[in-house]
Amino acid sequence: MLLLITALLATPPTAAMPLDTGNTISGVTLPGTIDVDGHTLKLNGMALRKKFVFKVYVAGLYLTTKSSKADDILNADEPRRLIMHFVRNVDKGKICDAWNEGLEDNTPDASADLKDRFTQLCGLMADIKDGQSFVFTYLPGQGTRVEVAGDDKGTITGKDFADAMLRCWIGPKPGPGDDFKEKVLGLS
Repeated sequence: MLLLITALLATPPTAAMPLDTGNTISGVTLPGTIDVDGHTLKLNGMALRKKFVFKVYVAGLYLTTKSSKADDILNADEPRRLIMHFVRNVDKGKICDAWNEGLEDNTPDASADLKDRFTQLCGLMADIKDGQSFVFTYLPGQGTRVEVAGDDKGTITGKDFADAMLRCWIGPKPGPGDDFKEKVLGLS
């Protein structure tokens, strides 16, 4: 007992507890804050995407200022990041189908140009394996940088694209469901 007490007293408090523990869902931990090109982004919320009974991915939304209001997030022209960390293998076709359904359901008045940029997004997608991630980083004036399994695939221009993409999660008809939307918005 004396050895245990001595060991606890000898260990500084900061060594026992990390400053940024983040959050964990289904074994996937995302940090509470990240640095993106000199901007500190905070984890707004995270959620597990399920399809039927299967776990598909854990998603995290990072913003400069946390918000639980979808319209406020979409109206702000600020850096943000979406992370989709997959917990099962998913083929590119299913991923592209989901993006296209999300666009149709949440941006029904999408221009031909916006639809073309979703086609461009699908061209950047690849089959994804358990443990790999998609990372989408929007930077004002630059567009949305797309990373697939750690590889930078390019940037898609326009805030309208970034907003339409995010609406797939936090729009009126989120593909992953209302519970998912609430969690990404930090409401539950």
